[in-house]
Amino acid sequence: MTNNQLNSIVQRIEKLEDERDELRLSIKDIYVEAKSLGYDAKILKKVIAMRKQDSAKRAEEQALIDTYMSALGMLADTPLGQASIERAKGGE
Repeated sequence: MTNNQLNSIVQRIEKLEDERDELRLSIKDIYVEAKSLGYDAKILKKVIAMRKQDSAKRAEEQALIDTYMSALGMLADTPLGQASIERAKGGE
């Protein structure tokens, strides 16, 4: 590898890192805009992360969350929790 090749590689990486930083700032600005419109940025980030998952993975994760919450009694006041309680009573 020559010095010119190395220099070219380093410059390309630096350029991409600068672009990445600019994109992060742009994304941050959009979250600030969303917040000013009344949206919760933390929830938006979760929604975006969920949209990146395929539907089967997302459904599997949600089923596990529901199972854990039910086991902890956190769903008792929801229709899902009530159905779970009724099912458990029927199994006694």
